[in-house]
Amino acid sequence: MDIKANLEHIKNSFVNPACQLIAVSKTKPIGDLKAAYQAGIRDFGENKVQEIQAKQPELPADTRWHMIGHLQSNKIKYIAPFVHLIHGVDSFKLLKEIDKQGKKIDRVIPVLLQIHIAEEESKFGFDEVELEEMLASEEFKTLSHVKIRGLMGMATFTENQEQIRKEFRELKHLFEKLKNRPLPGFVQMEELSMGMSGDYQIAQEEGSTMVRIGSAIFGARNYSQG
Repeated sequence: MDIKANLEHIKNSFVNPACQLIAVSKTKPIGDLKAAYQAGIRDFGENKVQEIQAKQPELPADTRWHMIGHLQSNKIKYIAPFVHLIHGVDSFKLLKEIDKQGKKIDRVIPVLLQIHIAEEESKFGFDEVELEEMLASEEFKTLSHVKIRGLMGMATFTENQEQIRKEFRELKHLFEKLKNRPLPGFVQMEELSMGMSGDYQIAQEEGSTMVRIGSAIFGARNYSQG
């Protein structure tokens, strides 16, 4: 498998060339990540803290590590010093814990708020009511060591492209709505992370600024690894 050729093929198929590519390297051996790095990739997405911890020292210092999986509060401290962006902040409780860990090491940690847009119950994320409650709370305004850079969402796993498009469009609508209203200074709607190997072109057509692609770069996921 030629990782460099796969990357070239993907980038040539981008609807929006300015969209950032996150190479989802979960379960993949460090040699694959190094091959992607050599081909120009600097942004890698992992979904397990233990794995991101193990791989981080193996790649050059300019590598940007993205935590894309469901993050447990008690694991934040292990990635707080170096994580570039946490994509899946799906509760106020988690956001407060990230802020707390950032405060301990005097580092502002960049995050995205995960919004539940899919029909599947298995997906995590805020619904609009929960999001509005958090944004309106006095406690939210006291956060000092997080920077909310935008939103993230995962569409329903389906062959129905119109449904996928509709879900991405709804997330873009929410993103624009938040962008155009007064919010605390640590909230800046800059990034909209939506789209994966199977639907990244639709996501880009609907306004994604960041796509998370794994199997189209590295081949099928090795499920025996987790």
